[in-house]
Amino acid sequence: RRAQEVINHCWLLGAANPILAIHDVGAGGLSNAFPELTNDAGRGANFTLAQVPVLESGMAPKEIWCNESQERYVLAIAPESLAQFQSFCKRERCPFAVVGVATEERHLTVRAEPAQAPAGTSTSPERTPVSSFQPVDMPMDVLLGKPPKMHRDVKSVRRQFKPLELTGVVLQQAAIEVLAHPTVASKRFLITIGDRTVGGMTHRDQMVGPWQVPVADCAVTLADYQGFAGEAMSMGERTPLAAIDAPASGRMAVAEAITNLLAAPIELARVKLSGNWVAAWGAPGEDAALYETVRAVGMELCPALGISIPVGKDSLSMRTQWQVAGGPSGSGRQRKKVTSPVSLIVSAFATVTDVRATLTPQLDAQEADSTLVLVDLGRGQNRMGGSILAQTLGQVGASVPDLHDPQDLVKLVKVVNLLRERGQILAYHDRSDGGLFAAACEMAFAGNVGVALNVDLLVTEGDGITDSRADYGDAKNWASQVGPRRDELTLKALFNEELGVLLQVRTTERDAVMQTLRECGLSRHSHYVGKTRPLASTIYAGKGQVQVWRDTKAVFSASLQDLQQVWDSVSWKICQQRDNPAGADAEHAAAGAPADPGMHVFLASNSDSAQVVPALVATNTVASPALLLSRPKVAVLREQGVNSHTEMAYAFGLA
Repeated sequence: RRAQEVINHCWLLGAANPILAIHDVGAGGLSNAFPELTNDAGRGANFTLAQVPVLESGMAPKEIWCNESQERYVLAIAPESLAQFQSFCKRERCPFAVVGVATEERHLTVRAEPAQAPAGTSTSPERTPVSSFQPVDMPMDVLLGKPPKMHRDVKSVRRQFKPLELTGVVLQQAAIEVLAHPTVASKRFLITIGDRTVGGMTHRDQMVGPWQVPVADCAVTLADYQGFAGEAMSMGERTPLAAIDAPASGRMAVAEAITNLLAAPIELARVKLSGNWVAAWGAPGEDAALYETVRAVGMELCPALGISIPVGKDSLSMRTQWQVAGGPSGSGRQRKKVTSPVSLIVSAFATVTDVRATLTPQLDAQEADSTLVLVDLGRGQNRMGGSILAQTLGQVGASVPDLHDPQDLVKLVKVVNLLRERGQILAYHDRSDGGLFAAACEMAFAGNVGVALNVDLLVTEGDGITDSRADYGDAKNWASQVGPRRDELTLKALFNEELGVLLQVRTTERDAVMQTLRECGLSRHSHYVGKTRPLASTIYAGKGQVQVWRDTKAVFSASLQDLQQVWDSVSWKICQQRDNPAGADAEHAAAGAPADPGMHVFLASNSDSAQVVPALVATNTVASPALLLSRPKVAVLREQGVNSHTEMAYAFGLA
């Protein structure tokens, strides 16, 4: 905390920032951080270990130089800025030390004190004095030059999986199990235990709408207390797909991070990614899968999108094994093993010029007639491998969603930003875990608005124009033959997790929206997939419910409250174990309750006494105005562990 305050003071100076370069101390300790800091500037350096703050006496030079004590930074400060930097550290009571200087010569020298010299070092006059003992004395190129690249001989393993078998799967049961799956279900239990607004510059947290439903696509923060510029952050991961197709999982992780980030008014050229790579290095086929995924993401997809992955980390030992009593024959010990598939977890970041243009999944309840538009970047393929529905059925699937043309994603960013500027998008949500059905439900929960989905355009086989009816055999038995097939196509349409977004638009503007999609090259696979049913709607079908219609019949119907209770069940059960069970029960009972009016902001005045609680009127009544002839002085006391001091000082400044 103290160090962060010093760093904040420095970067807030803008061009006068005394910090020339900064590096955190992690793996390798100072032996890695300092050389990398100077090497990036094309310099060498001389360091003195005696200047390094050490609480443990008697440490050897290698222990000081290589230990990995955390929460430390190494910085490069210009000599003329050192006094200013020192004043910041003194103000924050942050310990620091000047331990070396950069040199023009690309040579690294580390000097140790006499007491730090290794045992047996001679101090005779004909030998180098102990005071000049240098445990490190080497050219920088030896340490950070171009070492030989690692060469590994690996083999690819092509795994074969059976196609998803959906015969006999009932839509109602599938919907419940998908919404209750931990990946799709509400993450309220994780969110409400933390302060989401500390710092005073949070514009968009996880909770959305008057009923505070945790369905936000991205986080948005403000850059300062006065303007509207800020930053947007999101995540993307599609690890289950890697068990079938690792490169596809990497591409989908990047694409999901961007479709989440697109809820904010971002420019694709400003997006930066951080990649967290996870793999079981050395496991059969995993090395090759990792290589193929890195190549697909880092050398193909990201360059095509015009974005980069400047930072990241990796964990390459993601497997564990253990033994349990009882072998196959009932004696001895049985070995068990769990291996993680190649996983890429992507964090996306972009600056935003005006955070007020951020969209949310909350359906607009004030629009009596609005349409849901699905922009399907999966191009109607509806691949189900690795989906949540497949997991609930105990299956895997043979083919997985993928992004085959990066330009589709570029076009999506363009069209969403165009529609946003014209005010034609009322709500926005990406299609991901749980598919179209889960996305529509989450939007309905956030806005407390009923939804009637229509999947007719999504269950037509072929291109929907020239070959819209498959050959089902004898026309006399057409109804019995086509029925199960239509049921299977309905499940795929609702629960496939192909890349895409779901938009709420005004019905009066949907033709204009489709024309914009057509101009951007995305209309071929964009469909009207439903209508909203707010309380003010004159149409009863779907009001207060989520319905699925096909062939003019409702094939699924459930109340918003019942579905939200299912969606909230995971958080409820975890909170029962972790928190006060009575409180957990009360929170769960309130999820989706029709009688809950939600939170709404309004200005209360004494003239509105008929509509305002009398106690509120009484507390707002000022007997006599305060008379301040000068601005009072206010001191905000802060110490390590104290938060909100900056926004408090700003608020007092405005008062």
